[in-house]
Amino acid sequence: MINAEVTKTGTENALSTIRRFTRRAQGANIIKAVRNKRYYSRSSSQTVKKKRALKLIKRRAEFAQLLKEGKVTETPNRRAPYNRPQTSTENTSTSKPAEGMPISR
Repeated sequence: MINAEVTKTGTENALSTIRRFTRRAQGANIIKAVRNKRYYSRSSSQTVKKKRALKLIKRRAEFAQLLKEGKVTETPNRRAPYNRPQTSTENTSTSKPAEGMPISR
């Protein structure tokens, strides 16, 4: 286990010592490690991992076959940028939309 140790110098006040300790602890990833250990999670067994992997391989093969037969279309990436269509109510002029309008409060 990694320890973060800080000693107070002669003119340093308590707040700056605590701040220095906090930075050292964050730099050593102590806080992250402690938060990960907070809740125990049992790792899955080798049998379960193998079954899950086989199921995934089977599902991918079935999808590839359906795609080949034309029964399913391939979906585009979900993270594609969304281009919002321009509606007729939006201003198409070059002026700013809220120019000359009072601010409602």
